[in-house]
Amino acid sequence: MVSAKWGDILGANLDELYREVILDHFQNPRRMGTLPEATHTLGLHNPTCGDKIAVDLQVEDGRVADYRFSGHGCSISMASASMLGDAVVGKPVAQATEVARGFVDFLTNPQSQETPPGDLEALGGVRKFPARVKCATLAHNALMEALAAHGVHAEPH
Repeated sequence: MVSAKWGDILGANLDELYREVILDHFQNPRRMGTLPEATHTLGLHNPTCGDKIAVDLQVEDGRVADYRFSGHGCSISMASASMLGDAVVGKPVAQATEVARGFVDFLTNPQSQETPPGDLEALGGVRKFPARVKCATLAHNALMEALAAHGVHAEPH
């Protein structure tokens, strides 16, 4: 059993690690830009804070072959968009949609059993700040809407 003191220290270290991961994705975004050969594109705006993100997808043979995002926003929205690319490239479109839907569920449903893939888990602390959830899910919602416009939907849980 971990004592309360060690539990606090371990929790603080994990929070710091997560902050570093988020900051790294914000300062060094992966897959930022546009795709000239995008097959799916959708932009969303969060009027509450002013974040704007556009997601470009290149879908080939039923898989997300490439992903890019562009726009501007807070560190949470930009880091989340960066992390999303790593989580969906190479996946079948239904699975990519499920990754995005699962992440939204992870942040919005207190009973969620979802564990987001890769670095996305670092954004779990956003659940404590409801106003920031829209920031963290903006790119995910754009991806789901872009794919849904072409007939790909995630299964509800």
